[in-house]
Amino acid sequence: MVEFLGNLIENDYLATLLMSFMPMIELKGGIVFARGLGLGFFTAFGVAYVGSTLAFILVYFLLKPILALLKKIKWFKKFTLKVEGYFEDKANETLAKQQQSQKNRSKSESFIKQLGVFVFVAIPLPMTGVWMGTAIAVFLGLKFSQSVLPVVIGNFIAGTIIAILAEICVRFWSIEVLDYILYGLLGLALVLTIIVVIKLVLQKPKKDTE
Repeated sequence: MVEFLGNLIENDYLATLLMSFMPMIELKGGIVFARGLGLGFFTAFGVAYVGSTLAFILVYFLLKPILALLKKIKWFKKFTLKVEGYFEDKANETLAKQQQSQKNRSKSESFIKQLGVFVFVAIPLPMTGVWMGTAIAVFLGLKFSQSVLPVVIGNFIAGTIIAILAEICVRFWSIEVLDYILYGLLGLALVLTIIVVIKLVLQKPKKDTE
């Protein structure tokens, strides 16, 4: 798969940039993809990190305007309200976790929200990353200046973890192993996307507060 996608775009740096920019794949898949293409440790990390971090600006400034626009279209309104509800639930869940962990400490609500976003993005698990982390920041009501550091630093830590794991695979097994890992990541991303869409379709939309 790595070779096929690399040949399709014919530019390893651009291919890595695009791969890491994709939601669900993001930095995790971008680093694995870049190392599979033969890019060095730091080059793979750097290009994938830039590609995935660029999504922060896109999501932060366009998410709510796009959702607001879709709510005005009759055919999309109900589903858009469900999507909004999903993001709100994720934001509230993230905030609740940090409030619980910080309950005996005198921290401001803004700090707790920022910490929640940072932890969410920094842990390289399925359904975490810049896209969802930024959406959570938006629905927590964080300003751009309050959101940028938690997201970019969290993304850096997540990328470091994945880059090290990818390097271990290359050194102790072979670079071909990364192809199977990429297949697994893409497959998992597809399955999780389907699950989320089904969940959204089946649940009742929240009331439009606007």
